Formats: sequence, C-alpha cells, structure tokens
Amino acid sequence: MADAVAGLAEMAAAVAEGRVSSRELTERSLARIAAAQPSLNAFRIIRAEAALAEAEAADRRLARGERLPLLGVPVAVKDDMDVAGEPTAFGCAGDFPPKPADSEAVRRLRAAGAVVVGKTQTPELGQWPFTEGPAFGATRNPWDTEYTPGGSSGGSAAAVAAGLVPAALGSDGAGSVRIPAAWTHLVGVKPQRGRISTWPEPEAFHGLTVNGVLARTVADAALLLDAASGQAPGDLHRPAPVPAAEAAGRPPGRLRIALSFGTAFTATTGKSCDPVVRSAVERLAGRLEELGHEVVPEDPRYGPIGLTFAPRATAGVRELAARAPDPGLLDPRTHGAARTGRLLGGAALRISRRAEGALRRRVGELFGRFDVVLTPTTATGPLRIGALAGLGALATDRAMIAACPYAWTWNVLGWPGVSVPSGFTPQGLPLGAQLLGPAHSEPRLLSLAAQLEAAEDWAAHWPPGTTDQKGPIRPEFDGR
Repeated sequence: MADAVAGLAEMAAAVAEGRVSSRELTERSLARIAAAQPSLNAFRIIRAEAALAEAEAADRRLARGERLPLLGVPVAVKDDMDVAGEPTAFGCAGDFPPKPADSEAVRRLRAAGAVVVGKTQTPELGQWPFTEGPAFGATRNPWDTEYTPGGSSGGSAAAVAAGLVPAALGSDGAGSVRIPAAWTHLVGVKPQRGRISTWPEPEAFHGLTVNGVLARTVADAALLLDAASGQAPGDLHRPAPVPAAEAAGRPPGRLRIALSFGTAFTATTGKSCDPVVRSAVERLAGRLEELGHEVVPEDPRYGPIGLTFAPRATAGVRELAARAPDPGLLDPRTHGAARTGRLLGGAALRISRRAEGALRRRVGELFGRFDVVLTPTTATGPLRIGALAGLGALATDRAMIAACPYAWTWNVLGWPGVSVPSGFTPQGLPLGAQLLGPAHSEPRLLSLAAQLEAAEDWAAHWPPGTTDQKGPIRPEFDGR
C-alpha cells in the first residue's frame, strides 16, 4: 500500500515489488508539494506534468520487468543543476532560457530511474546560509516557519524534512548541504570533490563546490549518492568509485575520533559556539563512546586555510554573475562579491589553488592519529527568517561566519563530510554535528553515521504538522 511507504529505499522496493505504482507515488509527492508550497516555498520549479509523464513511463518499464535502483521514485534537485527543458536560475531574478540537456548528476539520476518532480530554491548563486531573495521570497523551515532551513540547499532540505520528497540533491560550497541538513534534522552528505559530477561545469567555484545529497536516513542518503555518483568526460576531478550503500550497511569497527570545537582563522571576530550546540555535540560524543569508540579532544591544524577561500569563492561568484540575463536585478552583495572576485581572480586565485596540497598535508596530519573528526555543523541553531536581510556585504559575511564557521574548511580541502542530527534547541529547532574524514573516506563516515542513527533513531522525529509520509501535508500546515 502506498500509505505504508516512507523513505527512498522503501519507495524503491515498494515500486519494484508492485506494491505501489510510480504514478501513485508521484501524485502523492506533487500533492504534498502543492499543499506546502504557500507556507514552505521549497520549490522554484514544480514539474507536475512532466513528472507524471516520467512516472507513467517508469510504470511501463516496471511492467516489462525492468529494474533499476530508483526506478519510478520521485526526487528533487537544487536549482543550480540543469534539467532539460527547464531554466537554471540559481536563485537569481530574470528570464533564464530553458536548458537543452540535463546536467550529468541529473542524467545519472534519470539513468537510475528517478522521477524528477522539481527544482528546489536556493539563494542567489548559493552564497548564503539562508534561502531567501527577491526572486522568490523566503523558503521556510518545516520545524518552525519563522526560521530558515539554512542554505544554500535550503529548498532541498525543506522538501525532504517536510516529506515532500524522500531525498534530494543539493550542492555544498561552504557547508551548503551540511548546514541545512543540521537545521532541518537530516543527513547531509558532502562527498569527495568530483564524486558527483558538476558537469557542464568542469568544476564549480574553482573546486570549492561539490554536489551532495540530503535524506532522512543514512541508507537513503547512501542510495542517492550511489545513484548520482560518477563523472562526465570533461570533469577535472575523477575519484575512484566507492560503495556508499554497502558501507552504510556494515559496522564501522572501533574508531579513534577527534572531538573539535576549534575554528580556522578568518579576518572576522565573534566566532563562538552556542552552549546549546556544544552540549548537543558533546552528548553525541558520549554516545560514540558508548558505542565503543575512543573520543579525544583535538583540533585540526588549519593554519592559513582561510586566506585561500575568498579568492576561489568570489571568483566563482564573478563568473556566474556575468551570466545573469539582467545583472541589475542581482543583490548588491552579489555585485560586491563579484568586484572582489575581479581583484582576487588573478595571482591570488592561482596561489590559493597551489596552496591546497600543503593545506591537505597540514590538516591531514591529524588522520595519522585519528580516523574521524567530530565537530558542530554550525555554531548556532537556525537563524530567523530575515535575520541577514538588508545587511551590507561585510556585515553579512561576519554574521554568516559567526553562525557557520565549521563547514567551509573541508570545501577548500575537497574532502568528504557528513552532517548528522545531534539534537534540538529548547525551542525544538534541530541541530547537527559533522563527521569529517580525509580523502575518499565516505565509506567510513557513512558506516559510522549509520551506527549512530541506529542508536539515536533520528528518523522517528518529524516536524510538527507532519508525522510521516503517509499522506499529503495539510494545506494549513505552518510548521508548528
């Protein structure tokens, strides 16, 4: 029965076994999206007609006996990924033309049989840890609609957390998958650079940004990661495949884990971890010890890593902003970042890229003594809607670094990280913790995350107003 189905893996199994049709699942997903859109605003584009046609095609393939990992299952993708026939506005205002072809990540999802129901909201060019903008309004957190789901993959996170889709693709350039995962009680995987293709971009934001996944369980995240992984011929980064779903199903063994609350140097002040966040991560560290792991306080030696981030990030903004059909509609902060990117896009950018190897060796020294690093995902709980609206560029940078100082370093290094739920604030808002590893360590991170999930039972907790995926969210759903 469709009513008994919840989660990506469960949906895939139910469709394959004939217990539910793809059209039924897709209709239900579209109904939930339509009911929640006025309050959550998770989607920039809803592909109702196209998705139903894809679902009917999937049902015909299933009837012929065809089987694929995600055949007939509805999913969503962030609106920085191309879907054939749809525009890719990446959070910007203006009239963007339809794309002629799928991006490689979307192509791989389709090759696995998935039905793409829509494209999710993101702030302008993915720059901020909130999902708001004049082009589309504010995307809201299903746990409390007065708060942001985070960003920049905030639409994907809101959609998954509210049960509109079982899983979604996002992208992560400074924590943009992991931050919204933390603030919406999800599992968010930032994989190794190149694990999921960024094509038609050979790399994104000069190697900072990777495509990643958001789901309610580790098994679902691993299943989507396996389906989306792989490279296009023109990709600059081509890591060898890893078996994510297989790793999520096996125990991690006894690990030595570094517990870190230290942050890398940036030219800002005010970076301190909220005591509620710290307590939640320390509680999770205690759970890891109960599971047999050794947890030792130790900070990575980040060194000058902060100096290498801005040239890559702002040069990336400059390049993407130049593609906007009407630059006059861009946020003033985007223009400021583009100007900085013009200044830093030459020698500073080249030095930043050359420094990456030395930084990997410096930070990677820790992994001669530890297997995993445990940190907060963010330094605070979710921000209120509009908290950073109207601020200037410098004030915005300071505010978002203060709230989110823990995630971006792993983007410079290109290494994998997984955000997992760590608890809730006294107001009932979700918090997260990161499991970070060296190059190609997704299997270990996913195995450890799955062990934690079995002990913590994260998936039992849903936002108020939706208890499971058994029916459409009420039209009056408001997150509380």
